[in-house]
Amino acid sequence: MFGRGPTRKSDNTKYYDILGVSKSASEDEIKKAYRKAAMKNHPDKGGDPEKFKELGQAYEVLSDPEKKELYDQYGEDALKEGMGGGGSPFHNPFDLFESFFGGAGFGGGGPSRGRRQKQGEDVVHSLKVSLEDVFNGTTKKLSLSRNVLCVKCKGKGSKSGTAGRCFGCQGTGMKITRRQIGLGMIQQMQHVCADCKGTGEVISERDRCPQCKANKITQEKKVLEVHVEKGMQQGQKIVFEGQADEAPDTITGDIVFVLQVKGHPKFRRERDDLHIDHNLSLTEALCGFQFTVTHLDGKQLLVKSNPGEVIKPGQHKAINDQGMPQHNRPFMRGRLYIKFNVEFPESGFLSPSQSLELGKILPHKTSKKLSQKEIDDCEETTFHDVDIAEEMLRKKQQYREAYDDDDDEDEHSHSEPRVQCAQQ
Repeated sequence: MFGRGPTRKSDNTKYYDILGVSKSASEDEIKKAYRKAAMKNHPDKGGDPEKFKELGQAYEVLSDPEKKELYDQYGEDALKEGMGGGGSPFHNPFDLFESFFGGAGFGGGGPSRGRRQKQGEDVVHSLKVSLEDVFNGTTKKLSLSRNVLCVKCKGKGSKSGTAGRCFGCQGTGMKITRRQIGLGMIQQMQHVCADCKGTGEVISERDRCPQCKANKITQEKKVLEVHVEKGMQQGQKIVFEGQADEAPDTITGDIVFVLQVKGHPKFRRERDDLHIDHNLSLTEALCGFQFTVTHLDGKQLLVKSNPGEVIKPGQHKAINDQGMPQHNRPFMRGRLYIKFNVEFPESGFLSPSQSLELGKILPHKTSKKLSQKEIDDCEETTFHDVDIAEEMLRKKQQYREAYDDDDDEDEHSHSEPRVQCAQQ
């Protein structure tokens, strides 16, 4: 043979046997065989990890035309030589499974490589602010504690960055217990695995991260600057995206602040308008007034009546552009409404002669002047002061008591036996 070395015998049927297909199997047949076997032998479903690894290696080779041709001709060793003699030519079987099935995991706390990330919960806080705060705008600094992924182990919980599957729950994170509660009756209960606390993973004592003690998270104190903008409304939300508690395999939720605007002793807000009440004496209401209003930004407003103007009880006046700033349009402002309450003097402050003089000044009465004959034909009455709210409450109570008495009488009449007259 003129110096030619011995021909090396190659094993090029092993991968076909693992997938249970023939060497002439098509690409679709190989894919279907892998799918069925991988789903059955996945460790998260109680399968054999070594078998699952072999399935991944076989599919990776037979699904790649170049690797398949090399394997068919020279066997498995040729694949390793093709890598330059170093390392493994195969990918992680879990990564291969994830890419094949589009990232679908089995849930229930199995190995994190096959899980879908879940959405973390939002953390909601109530933020109490004053009316001055939303009128002028302000910044609140708030110190919060939150969970963050351990920096040392990057949220893995172990020094090696890996974790073993919990054999107590087979990586599902849940255990099922059964007990007989009667003849032919069995109760089945599902509960969180106590060995792995529902994670589906266990980390050996030696491999635990020294910083987080295998908890995967640590506590962090964070100061947030919450900007309360001018014109913000009661119940409006200020959101800090992705600032809530972190957790492995979880999309971090938001921190949400909900505004709670405290009541003000003087100003009342209605959307973009402000309302205040002001008391006037009878003299001010008739003869004119002027007073100052200290606004929510400390500015002094001068309010005065027009010459000869008379203010009626309950009358409103409006001042433009002195209301609340509009949110996102702070230069646009609503109105400031002032409701006037007129305080009348107590009876007896005027003498009869003063009353006559005042009557000459005030507008003439519009009521008809009665003749002496009409007065003589009338029955004279007297009236007295009442608190109408208290009066109506008293009458309501009297009506209720009378109604209850009627009900009692009806019940009593029905309960007594009828008396019939005996005929003689």
